[in-house]
Parts: sequence; C-alpha cells; structure tokens
Amino acid sequence: MNPPFAAVQFRRMIQADLDCIIEIEQSLKEAPHWPRSAYLAALDPQATPCRIALVAEAPGDGPGRSVVAGFVVASLLPPQAELETIAIAAQFHRRGLAGQIFSALAIELRTARITDLILEVRASNRPARGLYWRAGFSETGRRPRYYHDPVEDAVLMRLAL
Repeated sequence: MNPPFAAVQFRRMIQADLDCIIEIEQSLKEAPHWPRSAYLAALDPQATPCRIALVAEAPGDGPGRSVVAGFVVASLLPPQAELETIAIAAQFHRRGLAGQIFSALAIELRTARITDLILEVRASNRPARGLYWRAGFSETGRRPRYYHDPVEDAVLMRLAL
C-alpha cells in the first residue's frame, strides 16, 4: 500500500465536480459509466430516490489547490440504501482512500436513519469485494449472468449500519 496522504476532505458533490467525476469513472474500466444526466439527478434534492453523493478532495499542485480524488453515490430507500458507485482516481489507489470515503458515507447514511446498506458487485472485482469485506459487508446472494461484456455474476452484499 502506498503511504496515506494528509488533508483529505469529504464533502457533498456539486455540479462543478462533474467533469472530474466523469474523467475518473471513464479512466476505470471496472467503474460504472454513467451519463452526465445521471450525476445531475444524483445532485437533485427533489429526485426520487434521494441520493447522497460525496467527493474526496485531496491537496493539489500548489497552495490552495485541490483535486477530486474519488467519489461515492448511494440511493436512499429508507430504512435501506444502495451503494450505486464508488470510484477512486488511479493515482490515489492503494492509500486507503476508498475505505475513508466509505466511512464518510456511512456517517451520512446513519444521520439519514439508514440501517442497512446493500450493493452488487462483479464477481471478478476482487479489490472492490475486499474493500466491502473489510468494511463489514456479508454476501447475501448472487445474480447469475447479471453483467454483460463480459457476462458474469453479480455478488449481492449487505451491511448493517
């Protein structure tokens, strides 16, 4: 694991973050590739379902500069929420940032009175599955051949908050 970096801040995603968010997700083949409109919907407080969208902001080049290092989006269906996406920019991998942003999300979810967080993940995505196991998720089932290109199972997981 690379050394952790200092001064990472977690905050609500805003529309000005979308270019960086899309750049991160497009650079990662395992990340869901959403259209800009889906991210805009995630930012809309009137949308159904309601979502929590957070970014991790890390120090950038030069004083007072920062970069979006990762993001997470969860939809709220009280008392449950679904983790829809979590992605960390490649240059920030293996520094514990995914676990940190997940912890920030868990705080927000508890504040919103969410008691269970569910997700689905490709069976072959070992790094993500490892993150979820370390966070305390348990496997609850599978959806055979759920994903396409390539075809593979989705692993269903759940975490009691």
